[in-house]
Amino acid sequence: MIGKIPIRNIWLLMLYASRLYRELPSRRTRGIEESPDRLPDLVAEILTRAAQRRIRRNLTLEFRRSQADLTRVRGRIDILRTERYGLLRKGKIACSFEELTTDTPRNRLVKAALTKLCSSVREEDLARRCRSLAAALGRAGVSDETSTGIRSRSLRATGRVNAEDRQMLAAAELALRLSLPTEDPGSAHLPAPDRDAVWARQLFEYAVAGFYDTVLGPRGWSVKRGKRIHWQIKEQSKTSRIDDILPQMQTDITLEGPPTDAHDHRHRIVIDTKFTGILKPGQYKTQVLKSGYIYQIYAYLRSQERDSDPGSLDSSGLLLHPSVGEDVHESAMIQGHRIHFATVDLAAESTAIRARLIAIADKVAA
Repeated sequence: MIGKIPIRNIWLLMLYASRLYRELPSRRTRGIEESPDRLPDLVAEILTRAAQRRIRRNLTLEFRRSQADLTRVRGRIDILRTERYGLLRKGKIACSFEELTTDTPRNRLVKAALTKLCSSVREEDLARRCRSLAAALGRAGVSDETSTGIRSRSLRATGRVNAEDRQMLAAAELALRLSLPTEDPGSAHLPAPDRDAVWARQLFEYAVAGFYDTVLGPRGWSVKRGKRIHWQIKEQSKTSRIDDILPQMQTDITLEGPPTDAHDHRHRIVIDTKFTGILKPGQYKTQVLKSGYIYQIYAYLRSQERDSDPGSLDSSGLLLHPSVGEDVHESAMIQGHRIHFATVDLAAESTAIRARLIAIADKVAA
């Protein structure tokens, strides 16, 4: 357990948050949802198959800037180095050039993921394949990635991804970024959900977005995470510094359904995820909803209303909180917008968590 949340459910949230979840066929994801402790073996199986296929078909190459003292000119001449070290007298010249190499950031991260999985998987055969493929990458010219590089580099931010590399990189990302959390002593530190609200809230947000993208996407829904929205301000009414001091608004998750009529009207749902209790002690009532959160979701909905966007006039809001042993799903119509307040019990079985997320989406979309 981490706090009151079972480790297997932390793994489940990490699976939902990962790009690998979107890459896998539904029959595989259902099996892992029912037994999240099998995730390392699944990741290793996918990664080894993908890596083996890429090694057989040649690894993806990238250009890398290199410098060398050569006997012939290649690329640009480094005059300063050539003169400083008297290379011409030795029959050489300093050159700076680009060359294709397999020693790319992505290939290094795949190698690091294979090495990491060697000690994580349960099946000895999978561990052996991971070690063998990591060694094969080394023989192909892929060097070891530093721990700093693994922590700081983002696979999503390294440019376009070759279609054949996509699943391999998704598996490598999950293996490297998502460590199985325990409270045993060790060299790697991962914040516990009840001790680091920022990490936990982001994980919960990414997990909900990934889950709905996978489950609702085939139904014609679009899922956008981190969508920035703007205040509807008349330009003539603005004072000089208002743009500098007015706070920005960014929704956690926005769902938009398929057309419901001939006018292309789509049901829009704005989801705001929190990692706190949904209720707090009230002054006159035993427990009440947190007013600040209500004002926030209310502002997200009402501030976007405009006649040119029919979906904005009756969009729904959902404040989604995790819970332990608590089941809340209430709603009210507030000035044309139905706002839902719901919880997901993270201490429940993984199948119950999945069913709960689907039930909430169905009820809000109804």
